[in-house]
Amino acid sequence: MQTGIRPSVGRNVVVVGTQWGDEGKGKVVDWLTDSAEGVVRFQGGHNAGHTLVIGGRKTALQLIPSGAMRAGVACYIGNGVVVDPAHLLSEIARIEGLGVELRSRLFVSESCPLILPFHVAIDAAREARRESVGTGKIGTTGKGIGPAYEDKVARRALRVQDLKHPARFEAKLRELLEIHAGELASAPQAALDAGALCEAALRAGEQLRPLMADVGYRLYKAHAAGTNLLFEGAQGTLLDIDHGTYPFVTSSNCVAGNAAAGSGLGPGLLHYVLGITKAYTTRVGSGPFPTELPIEAEGSVGYHLSTVGQERGTVTGRPRRCGWLDAAALKRAIIINGVSGLCITKLDVLDGLAEIKICTGYKLGGAAIDILPLDADEVAACEPVYETLPGWSETTAGLTNWEQLPPNARRYLERVQALIGAPIDIVSTGPDRVHTILLRHPFRA
Repeated sequence: MQTGIRPSVGRNVVVVGTQWGDEGKGKVVDWLTDSAEGVVRFQGGHNAGHTLVIGGRKTALQLIPSGAMRAGVACYIGNGVVVDPAHLLSEIARIEGLGVELRSRLFVSESCPLILPFHVAIDAAREARRESVGTGKIGTTGKGIGPAYEDKVARRALRVQDLKHPARFEAKLRELLEIHAGELASAPQAALDAGALCEAALRAGEQLRPLMADVGYRLYKAHAAGTNLLFEGAQGTLLDIDHGTYPFVTSSNCVAGNAAAGSGLGPGLLHYVLGITKAYTTRVGSGPFPTELPIEAEGSVGYHLSTVGQERGTVTGRPRRCGWLDAAALKRAIIINGVSGLCITKLDVLDGLAEIKICTGYKLGGAAIDILPLDADEVAACEPVYETLPGWSETTAGLTNWEQLPPNARRYLERVQALIGAPIDIVSTGPDRVHTILLRHPFRA
């Protein structure tokens, strides 16, 4: 029976972080775009920080998909992303200032909720209030992400499509300012002036209008025409609003399942999930971290990971907390995402360590468990159980072939693979896109 719908012929890959973010997703997405014609961001906002190093030149992206630096690759911002119009325009200008043509291949979903200056003011006020009453800061980036998602869930958000209708936009904006008046009582005047906010947003909207699109339908047509698509997650699984160490999480779903909801392309058209995992573990901001090591003492392992790994947040510049690889937490992430294969990044940071530890499980309340608990207080109470492996003195930096790796580096990766029950398909040995060992290609797996 003829349905009139063309059969699927493109292959689609989802890339997600399997730790607390900062795993190196941007570099891997950029590398994989050699086999893709489109890259899709499906959640988060400009609280993401994806750093690409191409030919020795470093480029940091926050809202724009990491396919931007590949000529001819379409870049889609899906409906699951919250968009700050002013930031998006400044990021476009910055990328185009590098000589990269972008606007003709950038598409922004009309359904994206907007982040406006009053969302940023609310974010700052809440963190200050948490600190003042002693409940502890969540550790947000202060970009207004959470308040914008709250407006979305409350069904009152301003969306990209509203920018096309000035009267409607202004009416909804004034209503939102009234709703949030209590939290904005001490906010700067610039965050409260409805007229100025409206004028600035609509001015940005005029510049963004050529980029507005029905992203879900575009993706479907591209897929049906044989296009390979890459879906780029931000943050990491353990920061997911539902599955992370709540409440020390981000405000969106970072897991592979949201690639469909956050883009408008059905889950049956997603074929492979690549989990990005550092060879050790890092975390930015507050929240439990069972394998955390002190990073201040020169000569310590934590100091080595922090300094050699250059562990500072791309967006905030905050130092990242560092620790040994947590296979029990990674196992949780693999289950949640249905990971097809892993990419291990920053293997070269472990070069020179005499021994390397892997957390294989925990002791919690006198019991042994082999997977990260669901309750953040229980995670905080976990005592990690370690397995120790010999390190290596040889360098792995820049290697591109599995056989080139030192024997102990191969043994370490093979042991990680055995502990987590998922294959390692890619190993990253440095920041540049060419510093990559391919064992199995996600678009050809």
